Amino acid sequence: MTQDVLLVEKKDGVATLTLNRPEQMNALSLELRWALQAALEDVRTDPDIGVVILTGAGKAFCAGLDLKEMGKPLADKRAAQPMDPPSLLRAVNKPIIGAINGVAITGGFEISLSCDLLVVTPEARFADTHARVGLIAGWGLGARLSRAVGLARAKELSLTGNFLSAEQAYDWGLVNRIVPQQELLPTCHTLAQDMLSCVPEVMNEYKRQIDHAYDLALGDAMTYEVDICRRHRSPGPEKIAERRLLVQERARRQIDA
Repeated sequence: MTQDVLLVEKKDGVATLTLNRPEQMNALSLELRWALQAALEDVRTDPDIGVVILTGAGKAFCAGLDLKEMGKPLADKRAAQPMDPPSLLRAVNKPIIGAINGVAITGGFEISLSCDLLVVTPEARFADTHARVGLIAGWGLGARLSRAVGLARAKELSLTGNFLSAEQAYDWGLVNRIVPQQELLPTCHTLAQDMLSCVPEVMNEYKRQIDHAYDLALGDAMTYEVDICRRHRSPGPEKIAERRLLVQERARRQIDA
């Protein structure tokens, strides 16, 4: 029986997608890319799913494109290709948590940068090997990495192909948390439930606002935020009062914990 190259689990409002080619370090074959495209299109339109967790099976998160497959002549180079995974991730207007369980190389690094937040294990490593393989970034790594860690740091990574450790990635602000391997998915699910406890339509609109504003100059981003705020229809006084009490109770629990 052929092993599924992508595992999909839906539970409690969360869809967990697991890249499942562990022997190939979860390299992105055409089969896996098509499966990922179908899964992301499904969760994007599924009203029962509010958050997505993306991770990898085995010791790697994703080694990027399957270079072995790329080295073989295609039967028909004009055949339809799936969309690139980072574009698909950014099209899902729901929070996406990257659970980085191991190395994220080149295309895997680009996928990581298109997640909304990253929780990693101490074994996680990031690398941009485009220049070493002879490829040019086309999934956003050249544009997004410098915005995430700064221009000089991005150039150091991309022009050397050197690996970035989990600790250094945390120090540079690239990742949110480093947790032991056994705590990776539980931590991500806890964060997902925190997100799901927010007002869903507002959370998704806020994500869209943050993403769009980040691509603008500061002055334009401020103008855009004011415009979005003016057009947002706030809930009535009774609903605000009800939610305020819930926020206060949650704050008390967190302070006492």
